[in-house]
Amino acid sequence: MTNNNPAQNLLYKKLQAVIDEKKELQNPLIEILHQAQEIFGYLPAEVQQFIAEQMNIPIGQVYGVVTFYNFFSMEPRGKHVINVCTGTTCYVKGAPQLIRMIEEELSLDMGKTTEDGLFTLTSVRCVGACSLAPVFVIDEKTYGCIETRKKLVNILDGYRK
Repeated sequence: MTNNNPAQNLLYKKLQAVIDEKKELQNPLIEILHQAQEIFGYLPAEVQQFIAEQMNIPIGQVYGVVTFYNFFSMEPRGKHVINVCTGTTCYVKGAPQLIRMIEEELSLDMGKTTEDGLFTLTSVRCVGACSLAPVFVIDEKTYGCIETRKKLVNILDGYRK
C-alpha cells in the first residue's frame, strides 16, 4: 500500500512494524487493529485491506471485528469522542434528552463529527456508572447527573479551550 504520499507511506511502515511484532501472537487481530487506529486515527477500508493481506486472513474477518466493537471507527473521529450511555438506567433518567442537548449544542447528529474536528458524538450501551445517570464519557473522563444545558455547556467549554 505505498503511494506517492511520503507521510502516508510512513504510517503504513509503522503499521507494518506492529504487524510484524504481533502477528505470531495468539489472536493478535484486535491488538493490531487497536494500534492501527492509533496510527491512522481511524480504520478506513484501505488499512483494513492492508492488515488482511499482511496477516493472510480474509478481509471479511477484519471488517467483522472492526464493525463489532464500538471502539473501532471507519470514519475519522474528532479530537474528543463523546460517548453517551444509553443503557437502561441512563435511558430512563434522561439519555435521550442529553443526546438532544449535545446535538443542539454542537450542531451535529449522533455518529458524526463537528466541522472543526473537535468532537465526535457516539453512544454506548453502558459505562457502569448507573448511580450518576444520565452519563457521558469524553475521552476517558466520565460526567454524570447531566440534567441541565448549563452543566453540559460548562463541561464542553472546558474541551473547547
